[in-house]
Amino acid sequence: MKIGVIGIGVMGDPIARNLKKAGMRVTVHSRTPARCEPLKQLGIEVAGSPAEVMAASDAVILMLPSNVETDQVLGRDAEGRVTLPVEGKTIILMATVAPAYSQALGHALAREGARYVEAPVSGSKTPAQTAQLVVLAAAADAAHIDAVQPVFDAIGKKTVRCGEVPSAMRMKLATNLLLIASFEAITEAVHFAGGMGLDVRQFLDMALAGPLASDVMRTKRPSCWPTTSSRRPPFATCTRTSAWCAKKRRGAGCGCRFRRPTARCSAWRWRRGSRKTMR
Repeated sequence: MKIGVIGIGVMGDPIARNLKKAGMRVTVHSRTPARCEPLKQLGIEVAGSPAEVMAASDAVILMLPSNVETDQVLGRDAEGRVTLPVEGKTIILMATVAPAYSQALGHALAREGARYVEAPVSGSKTPAQTAQLVVLAAAADAAHIDAVQPVFDAIGKKTVRCGEVPSAMRMKLATNLLLIASFEAITEAVHFAGGMGLDVRQFLDMALAGPLASDVMRTKRPSCWPTTSSRRPPFATCTRTSAWCAKKRRGAGCGCRFRRPTARCSAWRWRRGSRKTMR
């Protein structure tokens, strides 16, 4: 299979590597060309533009920060029309975006003769490197997912088929909401332990040995020391997620009480707590 990856960063780089390991012909592109150089040494083709990636690939993964970069790559005009040549291609969006945006993008791509698979992933840098991502997939036709299932198998440990677009984005929002709550709980507990004069490392060792142990806690444990306090959860992402969840709550009456101020409050608490000395 000929597969393209646009967006070579923390996630795009290991995804491209794992696709190459799986025997696929991989073509990549990044707005920062230097990021593609290590991949070039592995025999991965580097394209000079998104159009070149599209021309060289059967399916193209968009692993970009937000809808803004996605629109730029696809050349969407003021009316939302996709100007990048995509006819006959499968576009796989792995960025986390608002469900309404994803649904509109699917329609725009369909009008240009492309297939659209919504596929945000659960997992960060380490799961991406070890091909242990969880792929949340949705498409207008299940056959579109079938066609790119080898791609998902190469980068992840499980594919969750969520139905039609934008069900996968909705699933990702629910997952992110749970992660945000976990980040906040860990932060609050660590700051409380430090403020009470406890040995924070000992506290976390105890927590990781008990029933509340989780991969999230193991991953974020190094971020709890003052010397690494710059490694904070992505609060911009938290704010976007909580805003989208609040909007969905109002539309669906699902009773979610999470609000944007929660993410802002968490950020403030983290910054305030990180200035304190912890043993």
